[in-house]
Amino acid sequence: MPTSHIPTQDIMKDEFDWEIPVEAVPIPSAGQVYPAGSSLHGRDRLEIKAMTAREEDILASRALIQQGKVVSRLIESCLIDKSVNVNDMLLGDKNALMISIRITGYGSLYKSESTCPSCKKQSKQEFNLSELEIKRLTITPVKPGENIFEFKLPVTGKDVLFKFLTGIDDEERSIIAERKKKLMPGIEIDESVTSRLTQQVLSVAGITDKNKLGYFVKNMPARDSRALRTYIEKHSPGIDMSTWMKCPHCTEASKVNLPIGSNFFWPEE
Repeated sequence: MPTSHIPTQDIMKDEFDWEIPVEAVPIPSAGQVYPAGSSLHGRDRLEIKAMTAREEDILASRALIQQGKVVSRLIESCLIDKSVNVNDMLLGDKNALMISIRITGYGSLYKSESTCPSCKKQSKQEFNLSELEIKRLTITPVKPGENIFEFKLPVTGKDVLFKFLTGIDDEERSIIAERKKKLMPGIEIDESVTSRLTQQVLSVAGITDKNKLGYFVKNMPARDSRALRTYIEKHSPGIDMSTWMKCPHCTEASKVNLPIGSNFFWPEE
C-alpha cells in the first residue's frame, strides 16, 4: 500500500498570521577553516530563526547549565540548517551566532554592570550589541579547508603550527580544568595560559608529540609565549567584544571588554 502523507501546517502562519523571522548571519571565518565534507565549508553566512519561548526553555534548563551546553543547544535550536555541527565551529563563529540570536530575542540594547579601568568603580552601562564589529579571518590556512596556521617564534626561532579553538576544544578544556580542581583542590596557580596554548599548538619545528609539545609550551620563553598569544588573538576571527563606556564616577571614557553576565539572555525590563 502506498504510504499516506500527512499534510503539514504552519500553525503560526496559517492560524495566527505570524511568521518567525529568519535572518542571515555573517560568519567571521567565511568557512575557510572547515574541510570540504563539512556543511560549514565555504559558508560565509548561516541562517537563524529568531528566538522564541521554546529557546527560553533551553536557557532555563538546569541540566544544560550544569553541563555548560546552554549556548550550543540554543544555537542548534535557532539554526535553519540542522546539518551544521555547532561544536565543530570556531569559538568566534559561535559567538557571532550567539550575539545575533540574542538580538533577535531581546533587541540590541544590553544593560550590565561594568568596572571602570580608571577608578575601578562599577556602574550600570548600556551597550548596543549591533555596534560590535566582526573580526574577519585575515590570514590564510596552511592548506585550504584546514584549521591550521603558522607562526615563527621570535626568540627560539621555531616554526609553530597552531589552530583556533572550536566549541569542542573549549568544552574539553573546561572539563580538564574541573578535574584538576577536584584532584588538587588547594592549587593556587591558574594554568589558563599554558592550557590554552597546549590545545592550540599542533607542532613545533615539526614535532607533533602531545607530551613533548606540552613540555615545550610550559618552558618556552615568555616573549615567545606572549608573541604567539598576541598573534593568535589579533587574527582570531569572531566578534570584537571591546566597546566603550563612560564612567559616571570619574567621567572617564574607556574601552572595555563587553561583560557577559547572567542577564545577557535574561535582560532586565
